[in-house]
Amino acid sequence: MSDLWQTADWKAEKHVPVIDAPDVVKKGEVVKVTVQVGKEIPHPNTTEHHIKWIQLIFWPDGEKFPYEIGKAYFNAHGESVQGPNKSTIYTEPIAVFAFKTEKSGKLIAHSYCNIHGLWKSEKELKVE
Repeated sequence: MSDLWQTADWKAEKHVPVIDAPDVVKKGEVVKVTVQVGKEIPHPNTTEHHIKWIQLIFWPDGEKFPYEIGKAYFNAHGESVQGPNKSTIYTEPIAVFAFKTEKSGKLIAHSYCNIHGLWKSEKELKVE
């Protein structure tokens, strides 16, 4: 099961979801989190090779289970009635999530590439 989620340095691997969030927030403040795949090295966004979705989870310190903050789907990859990559519409794998918390914890981002599978990254969030 450990091979289910792949991880790597996002500066060298285009599939890793990059979490852009503050390191510290105030209790009850809205936390805005941007998750992007292909931040340093662009990920292909074609009918044949694309990111299908990004998910953000928050696991508060001391709690047994994490919470799903949200999931964004990317459905336009150039496909059209004329065939693959014939459309002018290509979604980019970038999602913005917002939530409030009163506890510190771990942000966990997942992404899914239709060819290279599941990827994840993590970032600590401190609440003061």
